[in-house]
Amino acid sequence: MELSNLRGIGKNRLQALHAAGINSLRDLLYAVPVKYRDTSECATIAEAGEGERFTFNLIREGEAKLSRYGSLCRVTCTLTDDSGRITACWFNQPWMKEHINKVTRVRLHGAVVMHGSQKQLMNPTVEKELGICPVYRPIEGLPHKTHEDIVAQALAYVDALCPETLPDGVMKRHDLCSGADALRFLHKPASMEDVERGQRRFAFEQMLLYQSAVFRVKDLRHQGYAMPIGDGDTALFWQKMPFQPTSAQRRTLREIASDLASQTAMVRMVQGDVGCGKTAVAMGAMALCAQAGYQSALMAPTEILARQHYESLKGFCDRQGISCGLLLGGMSAKERGHALECIATGQWQFVIGTHALISETVQFAKLGLCITDEQHRFGVAQRTALINKGVQNSRAPHLLVMSATPIPRTLALVMFGDLDISIIDELPPGRKPVTTRIVSEDKRKGMYGFLRDELDAGRQAYIVCPLVEESETTDKLKAAKPYASKLQATELKRYRVGLTYGAQPAKEKQETLRAFAAGELDVLVATTVIEVGVNVPNASLMIIEDADRYGLAQLHQLRGRVGRGDQQSWCFLMAKTNERLRALSRSNDGFEIARTDLELRGPGELLGTRQHGEALLPGGTVAFGSMQLLYEAAECAQQLASSPELADEWAMVSASAKQLMGTLDRDISIS
Repeated sequence: MELSNLRGIGKNRLQALHAAGINSLRDLLYAVPVKYRDTSECATIAEAGEGERFTFNLIREGEAKLSRYGSLCRVTCTLTDDSGRITACWFNQPWMKEHINKVTRVRLHGAVVMHGSQKQLMNPTVEKELGICPVYRPIEGLPHKTHEDIVAQALAYVDALCPETLPDGVMKRHDLCSGADALRFLHKPASMEDVERGQRRFAFEQMLLYQSAVFRVKDLRHQGYAMPIGDGDTALFWQKMPFQPTSAQRRTLREIASDLASQTAMVRMVQGDVGCGKTAVAMGAMALCAQAGYQSALMAPTEILARQHYESLKGFCDRQGISCGLLLGGMSAKERGHALECIATGQWQFVIGTHALISETVQFAKLGLCITDEQHRFGVAQRTALINKGVQNSRAPHLLVMSATPIPRTLALVMFGDLDISIIDELPPGRKPVTTRIVSEDKRKGMYGFLRDELDAGRQAYIVCPLVEESETTDKLKAAKPYASKLQATELKRYRVGLTYGAQPAKEKQETLRAFAAGELDVLVATTVIEVGVNVPNASLMIIEDADRYGLAQLHQLRGRVGRGDQQSWCFLMAKTNERLRALSRSNDGFEIARTDLELRGPGELLGTRQHGEALLPGGTVAFGSMQLLYEAAECAQQLASSPELADEWAMVSASAKQLMGTLDRDISIS
C-alpha cells in the first residue's frame, strides 16, 4: 500500500507529505506526535494555575465578540463554571465567533495566563472527547485532522511496515515494548502511561544504536606516527614553564605522551573547566611532537581565539628555539603566501590557525599532531580534513581535541566512547572563585553603582547582551549597539565604553579587543562573541543581561571571562530567578553545573539533531530519554559487545544501527 492509496490524500496533499520528508507509510508512522494534549480530566477555573494547560467544561456567558485591528483580529468570550469566570481569546481566528455562539456549553483546552487579576485562556482548542490527543508537527497543505486520519489508516499495517529491530532478549531484559506497539502507543495512546512506554522504547533504541556505532568507529582507528619520547620528557617540559603545574595537568600530559609513543594514532579529548590550564597541556604535546621532528597544527574556531593561542605560544617558542606561525583567513596575499611556504617547508613547527588550515592550498611537511580547541564548534568533516593533511602511507597524525564544556566523566565515556578522555579537574592555586548573584530589574540602579565602584578601583567589566540590534519581535531584550550608546550617555558617561559583536568587521573587532585587553577601555559591551578566546586578568565584573535566555554551559563559559586575576570577581545575572540560574549561583564547578544542566533537560540535545543528524529513526523522529536510560543503554551495548553468548543479539543491533543510522558512523565525535 502506498501513501497515495490512503483516503483523503490527493495530488496536492501527497506533495505536501513529500515536502515534509514523508515518502512512505513507514515514514508516516515514524513521524510520531511532537506533543500531546491531555484532556482526560477536567479542571475548575478556581484550581487552574497560571502558566499551565487545563481542560475545562464551561458555560458561555454572553456573546463572543470579534474585534479587528487592521489586518489582525481577536475573538473574545467570557465563560464560567461553578467556581468562577474566565475569558477565552482567539487571535486571527475570526470563525471562532460563530462557532462559540452556536453552543451554550463547550469544552476548551489551553494555557491559563493572568491579565491583571483576570484569568484568560489563550487560543484554546475546542475538545469533543476526553482523552489523550496527539499533536503532530504542522505540515503545510495537510490539515491536522487529515493527518490524524491517514495515520489511523497506516496503523492497520504497522506490523508489516515496521518489523522489529531489537532482539527479544534485549526487550525482555530492559522491559521494552515492541517497535510496533510503541508506534501504536504514540499515535493512539489510551493514557500518558502509554506515551511514556512508547517514548522509552525508542529513546532506549536510539541510545543503544548510537553506542553500537561508537564501538564500530573505535575499531577503525588509523596507525599513527610512533614518536620517540623519553620517560622524563614531560617533567622536563614543566621545568621550562614559569609556573608550577597542577597534578591533573601533569597526569594529562603523561597520558598524551604515552599515546604519542604508540603505533596507533591518538584520539584523545582533554576536558577541563574554564581556566584549568588546557592550553599549557596542549603546548606540552606540541613541544613533544616538535622534539620528535614533527609539526603540530592547532585549529581554533575564531580568529580571536587563534590569535590568543598564538600570543600564548610565541613567547615559549622563542625561548625554546621552536618556530611558530599563524594562518588566518583574512590575511593579505603576501602574508598568506609566506605562511604557506613556512608550513610546506616545515620551517614552522607550531602552526596555529582557524578553518584556513584545512583549505586546499595548505600543505604540511610532516604533520604529526592535530589539535582542535573548543571541539563542539567543529564538525567531523573539518576535523577529518585537518587530519588528512598529514595522512601518509596509511598512517595518520595524532589527534587531540580540547573542550571547556565540562561533561561528567561517566557521561563523557558514554557519549564519546570512540575517544580516550583526560579530565583536568583542578584549577591553578590561588584563584578566587567568582561570586555569582541573580539581580532583578528593580535592583538595576544598585548594580550600576557597584559597576562604577569597580571601575573607580581600576578594574574593568564586561556587559553581555543577547542581541546586536533591537528587534520588533523581542523588544524587551537588551541589544548591544543601542545599550552601549545609552550607557555611554547616562550611567557610564565618565568611563570608556567599547562594543563588539560577531558580525563586526574583523579589524574593528580585533582593535576593540586589543584596546580592552590593554586597559584602554573600561567596559566592553558585547554579545557572546567573547565567550572564548578573551583573557583580561584585570576584568573583575561580568554582567549578563537577560541571563535566562542562555544555557547553563554558556553562562558558565561567559562567567569564566572574569576571575583570571588575583582580585575578587563577580558575575551578575540580570533576570528573574529560576532553577538553572540558582544552580549557577551556587557553584563554580563546571562539572557540577553540567550535571545539573543534564538533570534539568535530559540528554536529548547531546544525542540529538545538532551533532548526529536530524534523526536516528526514519521520518524525522527523535525520542529523548532520561539520563538513567542513557546509562542503561550504554551498559546494554557494552554487555552485547563483550559477551560471546550474546553474539547473535549484538549482530542484530549492529545491523539495525547500520541500517537506521546511515552515515552516523562518520558523524560520531571523531572519524
